[in-house]
This record gives sequence, structure tokens and C-alpha cells, in this order.
Amino acid sequence: MKTIIRILLLSILLQSFQCDENEPNVSEITPEQLIEKKQEILDYINSFSCTNTSNCNYIAFGAKPCGGPREFLVFPSTVNQTTLENLVNEYYEMDYQYNIQTGAVSDCMVVSPPNNTDCVNGSCVIIE
Repeated sequence: MKTIIRILLLSILLQSFQCDENEPNVSEITPEQLIEKKQEILDYINSFSCTNTSNCNYIAFGAKPCGGPREFLVFPSTVNQTTLENLVNEYYEMDYQYNIQTGAVSDCMVVSPPNNTDCVNGSCVIIE
């Protein structure tokens, strides 16, 4: 009888640890979250202006599944670089996690930093 009670308790305990497949994982990153975070970063950058080409810098952005950045963002030197780096690092972690959870693949081509940037109408742009 004790064995039956132990087996019954064990089976109830094991069932309580089962996951419901329909239950969303709160830590999953969605494409919408990535879009919103990128827009937040672009809005932050665009809230500052440049006056000449020497005021423009760039930063690696995103995480390609094979490694390396997806692209480079240009920004005026008037931004708070620590704030921008924190925002970009948050995006990187989200993008990296999204790649893992979706099993993403990419072309694995290396994205090079921009050779030329310029200040056009108060905004830094990449000149190709």
C-alpha cells in the first residue's frame, strides 16, 4: 500500500512540472520587439544633430546568426555615447536571442564599417 501511495504521489508531482505547449514563453523575443527597440535607438540618434562631417561616428548594430553585426548605424558625436552603447547592447542581446530561438541563418558575409560618412541637413549619413 505504501508503494502505491508513493507511486501516486510521484506521478502527481511529475505532472505538476510538465509544460503546457500552448503557454507562451515570456522570455521569447518577437520581431515586433526588435522593430520597436531599433526604432527607439533611431529616434534617440535622430534627436541629435550634426554640424559637419567630423561630427559623425558609427557603431556596429545587431547580431548576424553567423556572427558580427547586421549593419552599422551612424550618429552625431553630440549623442551620449554611453546611453547609445547601452541601447545598442540591449538590441544586440535581443537579436542574438531571437537568432537562437528561431534557428536563424544568414549569408555570413562580413559587414564592413562605413568608409565615408557625412552630415547632411543635420543628420549623419553613410556615403556609398
